[in-house]
Amino acid sequence: MTHPTSTSVTPPPGGPLAGVRVLDLTTVFMGPSCTQLLGDLGADVIKIEAPGGDSTRAIGPSGELGLGPLFLGLNRNKRSIVIDLKQPEGVQTLLRLAESADVFATNVRPAAMRRLGVGYEQLSARNRRLIYASMVGFSQRGPYAGKAAFDDMIQAATGLAAAVGRGSGGEPRYLPITIADRSVGLYAFGVISAALYARERTGAGQSIDIPMFETMVPYVLGDHLYGHTFEPEQGDFGYPRLMSPNRKPYRTKDGYVCCLIYTDRHWEIFLRAVGKADLLQSDPRFKDIRSRTQAIDALYQLVEAELSQRTTAEWRALLPESEIPIFPMHTFESLLGDEHLESIDFFQRTDHPVVGKVLETAVPSEWSGTPPVRRHPVPTLGQHTAQVLAESGFSADEIDRLIAHGAVRAATTAQKQA
Repeated sequence: MTHPTSTSVTPPPGGPLAGVRVLDLTTVFMGPSCTQLLGDLGADVIKIEAPGGDSTRAIGPSGELGLGPLFLGLNRNKRSIVIDLKQPEGVQTLLRLAESADVFATNVRPAAMRRLGVGYEQLSARNRRLIYASMVGFSQRGPYAGKAAFDDMIQAATGLAAAVGRGSGGEPRYLPITIADRSVGLYAFGVISAALYARERTGAGQSIDIPMFETMVPYVLGDHLYGHTFEPEQGDFGYPRLMSPNRKPYRTKDGYVCCLIYTDRHWEIFLRAVGKADLLQSDPRFKDIRSRTQAIDALYQLVEAELSQRTTAEWRALLPESEIPIFPMHTFESLLGDEHLESIDFFQRTDHPVVGKVLETAVPSEWSGTPPVRRHPVPTLGQHTAQVLAESGFSADEIDRLIAHGAVRAATTAQKQA
């Protein structure tokens, strides 16, 4: 068996995080969304998978190939290696890789990591500059420390599911996106980037816990603590504008639009356009934003009734879009044909060596000096095991021995060539 040497050439770096190496021991949504953001901006992300691989590999079309749509959407610009951390040689392999890493990211519970021998203490003993980022369900200082957490659970635990039900006038519901996972992943991306900056100033790494529950509580209560912000309280929970069951896309004669009438200027333009400018002086509900917020249900109903009288195109012509936020409601299907996104090539059709044509979204930030580049398609399981180990100083004999003992696994020749 042949392997790349420790000086093997990797794809050229690009992006503001070029040169940063991330060991990514995360699975499912939260952690992979964080590390994909790091990879998109140029970090060399090494996805460390158990022998069975990330569970999201198997979900949806092409799941039988380990490259389902959810996995494809969360793991570009990464390289995959397989390490069996249940074996002592697997643990030693990870410790050795950590010696040359900048970031270690995990969403495995800290107690389990310590039992495996790959907690912060063990890894930092090998590399004092290492940023050890642990994405957990709950702060490790409280009684929930050992609890497992998933997106649905955090939506329920933070009051978000109850707020969705109250706002829609129905039963509590979860948002149909993994809002907690992806929001905490985005926050973790910022925290890790800040920790790298701090290390440039101090020369030292550190351990950071990023808990889902505590991250999402201010996310929700930032809008909805409302009257309970004060002691004693000065009103109920819930920002009325957001909690109104009438806050929704409005039906027009031929579709739906978002039309947000919010500021004094918005209401002046809108009421003049529909021939009701007299309400600005005669109706106390329009006095100011405070009065409008108190009467928001009735005002939303007024807007809804007016918008039903014209087509979407007529409203877009009547209301100045430079001043009033008005936008046709997209479906998933129509979003893919959005003229603005098409003009900036936001949706990119790329060739994946295993599954063929893949639709991807672009990196949404635009850089004048260090633009990100697409370096790696989503990897097959263990596709880069031998390559990464060789780059980290493992000899060909060592790699062969680790593979033979099952401590690591490499992709087959067919997978590498695909």
